[in-house]
Amino acid sequence: MDHYAALKANVGLLGTKLGDTIRSQLGDAVLERVEQIRLLSKAARQGEELQADKLKQVLRSLSDDELLPVARAFAQFLNLANLAEQHHTISRIGHASIEKPEPLQELFSLLAQKKSDAAAVEQAVANLSIELVLTAHPTEVSRRTLIHKLTEIAACLTELEQQLSPQQQQQIGLRLSELIAQAWHTNEIREQRPTPVDEAKSGFAVIESSLWQAIPDFLRELDSKLIDATGQGLALDAAPVKFSSWMGGDRDGNPFVTAKVTRQVLLLSRWKAADLFARDLDLLSSELSMYQANAALHEAAGEAGEPYRQVLNKLRNGLLHTRDWLSEALKHDRLQRPQGLIWHNQQLLEPLLLCYQSLLDCGMAVIANGKLLDTLRRAYAFGVTLLKLDIRQDAGRHAQVFAELTQHLGLGDYSAWDEGARQAFLLAELANRRPLFPKSWQPSADVQEVLDTCDIVARHGSEALSTYVISMAGKPSDVLAVQLLLKEAGISFAMPVAPLFETLSDLQNAPDCMRKLLSIDWYRGYINGKQEVMIGYSDSAKDAGVFAAAWAQYSAQEALVAICQQAKVQLTLFHGRGGTIGRGGGPAHAAILSQPPGSLAGGLRVTEQGEMIRFKFGLPKLAERSLALYASAVLEGMLLPPPVPKQSWRSLMQQLADDSCEAYRAVVRHNKDFVAYFRAATPEQELGQLPLGSRPAKRNPTGGVESLRAIPWIFAWSQNRLMLPAWLGAGSALAKAAEQDNAALLDEMQQQWPFFATRMSMLEMVFLKADSDIAAYYDKVLVPDELKHLGQSLRSQLAADRELLLKLIHSDTLMAKESWIRESIMLRNTYVDPLHILQAELLYRVRHQPERVNPMISRALMVTIAGIAAGMRNSG
Repeated sequence: MDHYAALKANVGLLGTKLGDTIRSQLGDAVLERVEQIRLLSKAARQGEELQADKLKQVLRSLSDDELLPVARAFAQFLNLANLAEQHHTISRIGHASIEKPEPLQELFSLLAQKKSDAAAVEQAVANLSIELVLTAHPTEVSRRTLIHKLTEIAACLTELEQQLSPQQQQQIGLRLSELIAQAWHTNEIREQRPTPVDEAKSGFAVIESSLWQAIPDFLRELDSKLIDATGQGLALDAAPVKFSSWMGGDRDGNPFVTAKVTRQVLLLSRWKAADLFARDLDLLSSELSMYQANAALHEAAGEAGEPYRQVLNKLRNGLLHTRDWLSEALKHDRLQRPQGLIWHNQQLLEPLLLCYQSLLDCGMAVIANGKLLDTLRRAYAFGVTLLKLDIRQDAGRHAQVFAELTQHLGLGDYSAWDEGARQAFLLAELANRRPLFPKSWQPSADVQEVLDTCDIVARHGSEALSTYVISMAGKPSDVLAVQLLLKEAGISFAMPVAPLFETLSDLQNAPDCMRKLLSIDWYRGYINGKQEVMIGYSDSAKDAGVFAAAWAQYSAQEALVAICQQAKVQLTLFHGRGGTIGRGGGPAHAAILSQPPGSLAGGLRVTEQGEMIRFKFGLPKLAERSLALYASAVLEGMLLPPPVPKQSWRSLMQQLADDSCEAYRAVVRHNKDFVAYFRAATPEQELGQLPLGSRPAKRNPTGGVESLRAIPWIFAWSQNRLMLPAWLGAGSALAKAAEQDNAALLDEMQQQWPFFATRMSMLEMVFLKADSDIAAYYDKVLVPDELKHLGQSLRSQLAADRELLLKLIHSDTLMAKESWIRESIMLRNTYVDPLHILQAELLYRVRHQPERVNPMISRALMVTIAGIAAGMRNSG
């Protein structure tokens, strides 16, 4: 039986509708050309060389007028194919074919099988703490307008699964045609870069369109599974999953995120929360018309005959009043906050809990546990601020504040002091009660910006803000400096301050830095037994290659867990994962279970970036499934932790890390031709012109590879399908280990150590996505002759690594066990291939025939970049 028949049928249906739109808009000739290219691409994928040559010939000979429509046709198709696939993962029909269709069901069955103690299960669920931090990244290519249309298309596909009359089917068919035509006539590439505020709004849109419904639905499912397993349900105030955001708070390398922007985003977040809760209360007030109530509710409602409505309407009016005031506050820099605003969670919760308890007391539990419980669950998960905001800033910017200050005060130059002198100064000032900053001091604009940000943090309080993250942190003084800045701003709550360790050497030094920090008496007293540390995935992989980075991340986490256990401090690890393998991405379930034992004890905090937010949370049912995947993996990691690695595993892993780092750096850092080859063979330079994220692509506009952000670095290599950062170095290290008679040990590590098994399956996925023929075509068209040798040697390395991996996993096909992922990649290739060939041609014209370049060609190039990103499913 073909498990994927339903998926292929939906892909076919959407493709036909897109074809109808193209025909009606551009005529038969364009549609015939698109169809010719599709059929040639399909034949080429099946190994027909003549057709492959013809495909290249047809795409090269497209007239300027044909370029854009053809590029758009394939890019739009890939968006629709992605959507059909998202729908398939949550549809009744798709259940048979996807991995882990019922994550919670599987987890509780596994726990029953392992005879897990009911009390331990109950305790683990009570302690469950997952915080997903939404981040905007320059690779979220789709615009919000298009995302709305795609959501509507998914709803049509769901309806088509029902028993429908011919007339109903026809109506849905017409609606699909309309939506696909709307999408075709919408510019898929933004005209301007989004601002940080636009990015934040896209985060709010995901909550409104999907997570608002998914959170109560997910908690209902978790509750019922828990009752079945232990006889006890979730606590009323359970919020095992919460959301935070970096959008509007992450100022590291983004000059557009200012204190003013942060204030605006914090107010907008409250505005959205007030609006969404007011809508919930509208519905509740219309439904809760009951007259029986307990004494407490009667007292709150006064003489009203319908006490629930009375209390809920009062709360709703408060929320509307708050929303109106916020609309005004957004127009002014400072506005006095009047009495009567719903500003704290308690004000939202009290009336809701009053109604809930009254319904229980009056024997109406079935009503209490309906829509009202859903709203209560949202109140605990989102609260009146909707999303808590993180602040992220580079350690150097904080040091700059104190360098200017100490010079102004005549104390010398803080930036020239050693670590001991810095700590002594900071600790003395942290213990001092007088203000440190003189009124007469006129700091530079950069320093003032840091001070203004701390002022915003102090004003908005702990319900609106989550963690202050310090990038490029390496010493205890980096953390103490932020604590002092916040104290000077008059902060009234202990905001968690998390150092971010992101390069290979940072990760290796992290344990030492945290040991020293936790040995400071003042600091230990201040943090109240809780410490957060952020582990960077993308920069460490860019610095050292995936194997070395993964082992450094694992070792750092393991050491940090031990240090914090010894110091009796609860550690929360914050994982800065991206969407791709090269940035710590990949299937979340496997990634969580491959962490060191004990690393989940303090909860899990993880970034969700750019387009992955849409792939995981874009539809309510999809979001519910993603939340269940996270929860089941974290619970499994807590209740059935992975084994502590044997010494023989560690030694071999250390050797693999060292060898792979050396092989990776030999190419990326020490080959004199590498940077020139990278710039020629990928659209790296052209990526900077895409109006994607609000952040510049480089930290230093004139630097080489090291100055590139990790995201465009990986994005560029996935465009030409060499996927270099996700495999380079790993294969040569494995080959060396295999030559030294380690085959049995490598087998044992794959079978028994989830960390190593996950690394190997990540490599499988990368090798399945990588494509030497496409990479060779980019080289042929774009790379100067004197650099072609490097591409050849990298492609032969890729082929050798691929063969070796198949041998080590004892298989003749990649991803044989993950048929769903394999099928999904195969399905897209036919549509991505023409975009690659077209992109190489367009890059050639842009670089070598500038006189032929017109706005249509530039836009067609942008569309190919966006289309390939959609086809690869994880771009940056």
